[in-house]
Amino acid sequence: MTVHEFGDSRNKSIILIHPAAVMWDYFNFAIARLQDKFHLIVPALPGYDKAHPQQDYTSVEEIADELERWLADHGYSEVEMLYGCSMGGGIVLRMLADHRIFFRNAVCDGGITPYQLPYLATRFIALRDFLMVSMGKVGGLNLLEKAFSTEEYSKEDLTYVADVLHFMSLKTVWRTFDSCNNYKMPEHIPLSCDRLQYWYGEKEKKDRAWDIRYVKEHFPYAEFVCFPGLGHAAMASSYPDKMAEQLTNLIDA
Repeated sequence: MTVHEFGDSRNKSIILIHPAAVMWDYFNFAIARLQDKFHLIVPALPGYDKAHPQQDYTSVEEIADELERWLADHGYSEVEMLYGCSMGGGIVLRMLADHRIFFRNAVCDGGITPYQLPYLATRFIALRDFLMVSMGKVGGLNLLEKAFSTEEYSKEDLTYVADVLHFMSLKTVWRTFDSCNNYKMPEHIPLSCDRLQYWYGEKEKKDRAWDIRYVKEHFPYAEFVCFPGLGHAAMASSYPDKMAEQLTNLIDA
């Protein structure tokens, strides 16, 4: 896993973990607004790193472990802010559960939580998601334009996703959905940060209902923040000023 760093390492650190179907540069707009004040740590997750296309996605647990080891090796026992979106949000929750690094603040933005379903049901859901994304991989931009509302995603956004899908392996597609939906969590999750917020967009409230219930049950100290007018994983790409403001306010508080 390649880790990109921006800003002065003497400043407070923010870790940014990207969603599926995008690369680390999904955070470019947010990086531009945060790097003058903070030290940014942005991992390029395996399977989504165009510089290393031979790598495949591993799992939420393995990526959390690898990032925790990288932080420990670089002298981080404590980090000011851990942020992850969608797939990245699942990695945030797993890192909090591991409790190997202490995070003063954590944000799980539309984070995916593990399904609590029978094995066969999880196989069916993973297969459905795999086929849906595989169709997007084969169909390219034309299919994505038909599948997604252009009000939420610009043609530039969809062109970017089509490019990522093109170099992603089918193994990465399968492992992403299988792991994000079914990653393992310990039975007892320790308190491993001072403040945890779960963010979600108003337009995805119904889709995130399962995840919100899970976080309420397993992270009872979590705060929930709904952003009017937003859909899934829209903050960093479409509203980077708001994202930078929210993260800065959390840290300053």
